Amino acid sequence: MDEPHIAVLMFTAHRSAERRVFDAVRNAGFAGITLAQARIAARIGPDGTRLSELAEQALVSKQTATHLVDQLERAGYVERVVDPSDARARLVRMSPRGAEVIAVARAEEARIDEEWTKHLGGPRMRELRDSLTLLREITDPHA
Repeated sequence: MDEPHIAVLMFTAHRSAERRVFDAVRNAGFAGITLAQARIAARIGPDGTRLSELAEQALVSKQTATHLVDQLERAGYVERVVDPSDARARLVRMSPRGAEVIAVARAEEARIDEEWTKHLGGPRMRELRDSLTLLREITDPHA
């Protein structure tokens, strides 16, 4: 059998990490979050992000993003605030409760990094990170 395409290998690793982070968040008591909501929330910048940008980055319609943000807001994970650069616009930003979720997610991400580094070795992990960072230049329109 042929080797899997590099994109499939990256996707497999990504989905494994995503599942672990999602499970850690749910196991920490934040059971009301869905994977779709988490994927939107993960794209919210530290100073907030416009809904249209969240939809674009998540590759969903603005209507879908609005629905997911509405659910996150009702659950207390995000809040909508006035955009300081345009008083007519709103930003979605993490609430204090959302910041608790972020802390849990970051802790699990650190555990994943440690595990992968132990498995690959420090130099190979650094090389992987450097290579993927370079790939962002041609693959990530939001980099």
